Amino acid sequence: MCDEWVDAMYRGQAAAAVLLRWGGDGTVSTPLYQLKAEFFKTLGHPARIRVLELLSEREHAVAEMLPEVGIEPAHLSQQLAVLRRANLVVTRKEGSTVYYSLTSPHIADLLRVARTILSGVLAGQAELLADLRAAQNQGKPPS
Repeated sequence: MCDEWVDAMYRGQAAAAVLLRWGGDGTVSTPLYQLKAEFFKTLGHPARIRVLELLSEREHAVAEMLPEVGIEPAHLSQQLAVLRRANLVVTRKEGSTVYYSLTSPHIADLLRVARTILSGVLAGQAELLADLRAAQNQGKPPS
């Protein structure tokens, strides 16, 4: 999946909002890890994640997203602008209604992977908590 993101970034289809520095030989001199960091910074807001989750299901009009995201219209507009500048979402206008959709299905894949990782982390924490409670109830110091 990573290589596909990099390829998409060079094609401009699903890029984080970063400035690429070109070396003298025509190659990108910005390290890939830095590009990834900028990409994840773009994702680093709960409202933007929620918008991307909604758009992973289907395209949405702004009015449809407002109650789901739970922020003021002006704030949603700002967050959508960040996602547009990063080329993670695109718009289409039908009359006076603006619809948003993802630029790549890989964004939905990334969100699913994140959910899987978080589920594993939370399951591990729940198991640890259960072990600590069991030890406390038996009067043993936790190991």
